Amino acid sequence: MLADHNMMADNDDDGGTDAGVKVETRPKTKRPPLYKVLILNDDYTPMEFVVHVLERFFGLSHAQAFDLMLTVHKKGLAVVGVFSFEIAETKVAQVMDFAQRHQHPLQCTMEKE
Repeated sequence: MLADHNMMADNDDDGGTDAGVKVETRPKTKRPPLYKVLILNDDYTPMEFVVHVLERFFGLSHAQAFDLMLTVHKKGLAVVGVFSFEIAETKVAQVMDFAQRHQHPLQCTMEKE
């Protein structure tokens, strides 16, 4: 029984404050750069198609999509969203593929914000 008592005493924590707790400070991480996704105007893609693209791929309401389509039409281009690189790249690819499959020359690009 005495041996059990000694083992218990060895495992006892003395409650001291220097129990080897190390506080690590994490280096400040920079936010990843964001990318603007732009829709470019052309003379062939129907306005309704652009509205549909904006609703489908960018989650805009019909009214928001219509207003943005008019901006593209009047100014030649418009920023339709700002995303991380991977998401922006995916959105551009989706829009370009969708336009191509529907035989429209609609262009969608991205640029660093």
